Amino acid sequence: MAQPVILCLSRSGEATAHRIAAALSIAVHGREGRVERADAFFPDALEHARDLFAAGTPIIGVCAAGILIRAVAPLLNDKRSEPPVVAVPDDGSTVVPLLGGHRGANRLAREIAEILGGTAAVTTAGDIALGIALDEPPAGWRLINPDDAKAVMAALLNGDEATICYDKADWLAPVGERPNVKTVHGALDALRHIRADGSEEHTQIIDASHHALIEVTDGPRLLYRAQHCILGVGCARNCPSEELIKLATETMEHAMLLPADIAAVVSLDLKADEVAVNALAAHLDVPARFFDAATLERQKHRLANPSEVVFAEVGCHGVSEGAALAAAGPAAALVVEKQKTINATCAIARAPEPILEVQGRKRGRVSLVGIGPGQAAWRTPDASRMVMQAEELIGYGLYIDLLGPLAHGKPRHDFPLGGEEDRCRFALERAGEGRDVAIICSGDAGIYAMGALVFELLDRGDISDAARRVDVISAPGVSALQAAAARAGAPLGHDFCAISLSDLLTPRNDIVRRIAAAAAGDFVIAFYNPVSKKRRTLLANARDILLKHRPADTPVLLASSLGRPEEKLVYRRLDALDADEVDMLTVVLIGSSQSKLTAGGRMYTPRGYAKKMEPTP
Repeated sequence: MAQPVILCLSRSGEATAHRIAAALSIAVHGREGRVERADAFFPDALEHARDLFAAGTPIIGVCAAGILIRAVAPLLNDKRSEPPVVAVPDDGSTVVPLLGGHRGANRLAREIAEILGGTAAVTTAGDIALGIALDEPPAGWRLINPDDAKAVMAALLNGDEATICYDKADWLAPVGERPNVKTVHGALDALRHIRADGSEEHTQIIDASHHALIEVTDGPRLLYRAQHCILGVGCARNCPSEELIKLATETMEHAMLLPADIAAVVSLDLKADEVAVNALAAHLDVPARFFDAATLERQKHRLANPSEVVFAEVGCHGVSEGAALAAAGPAAALVVEKQKTINATCAIARAPEPILEVQGRKRGRVSLVGIGPGQAAWRTPDASRMVMQAEELIGYGLYIDLLGPLAHGKPRHDFPLGGEEDRCRFALERAGEGRDVAIICSGDAGIYAMGALVFELLDRGDISDAARRVDVISAPGVSALQAAAARAGAPLGHDFCAISLSDLLTPRNDIVRRIAAAAAGDFVIAFYNPVSKKRRTLLANARDILLKHRPADTPVLLASSLGRPEEKLVYRRLDALDADEVDMLTVVLIGSSQSKLTAGGRMYTPRGYAKKMEPTP
């Protein structure tokens, strides 16, 4: 989960906000004009809180609880995925977890209350009565059947008799102190399952000390497992995902291990982009981590099945065994030696204690983020989430600046206009080192922006091998033509197209040919990059070509700096279109022969519904 952010709305709350920030090493975002000292400032509290919440960022608001409630209320949907929201009054006397109690808010509230010497007003019934949240085990432990947590907690609160059995899960001690709960210390030697016909079956498990079981008499039960095993895998290129998943599943079953015992899926870094490896990690809901050949070769003396053939192929004597041992640590041992199919191998190493931090390099990721025209309200929640999750931001400096406080605290790499290939190549190489980076674009990253260039570099292959194996994801953004159309009315109500008038990358003759085709086809046209200091004639040429195909009074919208304070909208007739009124921050929207401008100054293009409603002769 992302680092929490402290929202401070008034000067009277600054001291409290900074006490929390100093203790937790997190940032303070302050309201412009009302807070003197903050790491970043925002103009609108409701909008900023909503943006952070939509991005999955935990919020600590030093303000009235009602402000936070009003901010996030429109976004409330699934309590299992909502980030923590905590309210703290200016004097720090009380800390109230409003949302995400079982996703860290209760724990965070108690931590803040201890810092401030206040009271954590936790209202979650399970936390109050049991001392812990049963559906939120600590790091290194996993609840196998979370859907049953509500029923078990309700039974315990109701006073139903229950048994708790554990060996090393001391974090469950508060539950065992209840008078209606019998505590059994020791290893659980088998798991009891209920078949569909109601009969029982027992499954032996290996290293049964790493378990915890809470069972209500004649009722539901919860089973926890410590994640103390690492699943190492190797596979041929384009190995079917089903083959690797089947091999891993059968290997775990044969070793009497549960999927919940697995802390990570690990392999050689050459497999970072292998679909099967990443599909297996997703299937087990654990991270995928990767090691270079030199690191795996240092495990040679611990391998059960070293192979000269593998060494000749990839530079280490074992992939699945070596990766499992490297990730599990020096005190770990193989509990399953290399197993194999035609295309895949796997092995399992077990550490003596739960694995709290998985070793290895994660697969790098490039997020293509379109932030819209610049207004925060027009930035999609998905785009905000990618920005908050990114470790580094890359892009034209103005676009990163438009993120405002959302970009605070993140390393940024600013590139000038004209440095597009440099910034994309840089982003891919940084991601190739295992980083999560975001390329920040205006509008939509896939429309006249960096999206196509990133994929072109991947396709051309003149980047490092590690960079070629990164993951690339994209967040759709509000493009300039969409923003202009929304401001105008509905000019894109019928067929339309977009044409860039920049001849830096596209030959001028090709641009003229496309303009002529769009004019003949009677499309509504959005002109991007209409002019620059050196390019002043193509827009006039386009006007003249269009006048041969549509009326002189065809409406034209000149939309500049959309979504920003300096936004400007100007309507013109096609025959009065003048390049001197246009700059690089302007999108030019030219209507078709059917487009109209109403008396109220709204532009639209009818699709033909009126004809559809006419009676049939």
